Amino acid sequence: MTAPPLVLTIAGSDSGGGAGIQADLKTMLALGVHGMSVLTAVTAQNSQGVHGAWELPADAVRAQYRAVVDDIGVDAVKTGMLSSAELVETVAGLLAGTRAPVVVDPVGVSKHGDPLLAASALDSVRKQLLPVATVATPNLDEVAQLTGVQVEGEADLPRAAAAVLAHGPKWVLIKGGHLAGDAVDLLTDGSEEHWLRAPRLDNRHTHGTGCTLGSAVAAQLAHGLAVPDAVIAAKEYVTGAIGAGFPLGSGIGPVDHGWQFRR
Repeated sequence: MTAPPLVLTIAGSDSGGGAGIQADLKTMLALGVHGMSVLTAVTAQNSQGVHGAWELPADAVRAQYRAVVDDIGVDAVKTGMLSSAELVETVAGLLAGTRAPVVVDPVGVSKHGDPLLAASALDSVRKQLLPVATVATPNLDEVAQLTGVQVEGEADLPRAAAAVLAHGPKWVLIKGGHLAGDAVDLLTDGSEEHWLRAPRLDNRHTHGTGCTLGSAVAAQLAHGLAVPDAVIAAKEYVTGAIGAGFPLGSGIGPVDHGWQFRR
């Protein structure tokens, strides 16, 4: 018996189970890979927002990473919440020595608008983390944070992608889900473009969408898919998860990571 593909998430914990490490591991299980984790922060979080966050020491992050990668190995890596410049630089240094594909979700704010990345860390994301990314997956707010480009409509997506690519990732997936109309994303490496469209679903319970998409891309890359095919498959999975998102608590509920098993 052989092990399934191995995927490592480096991210924060969401105590409500909708985003962060919890969403990553649920996605990985649903997509047939073995999920492993490096915890970067603990948050007190529920359906209404983030009520507290505590960053782990860089040494603890480094020790978790080395323990997993040096013994078990890894076929793909996904990064999420890296709240400080020190953590960004620590993780970027570790990833620079890893040959597996890397999906960078440059988490800036939570679904509820709570800041999850210090302003002082933005330069480290630009100069150290994005250059080691196989695929970067910023949403429109994160594009504005990192590049200053404001996306008002679909026509602005190529300009936003070019601005992110200038910082060094091989591919960028600009997530246009906050725009009006269909949910349109742009995947490009600067030479070829893939426009990914899905109908906008009438469901407010979308907590964890970004984490889930990044983890789904990493899982598909671990299965051996090329970047465009991995992103297309991940988009299909996330669209189904959004459609099946359910209420939880008194605020915004999570997407349903196991929607495929409940059809």
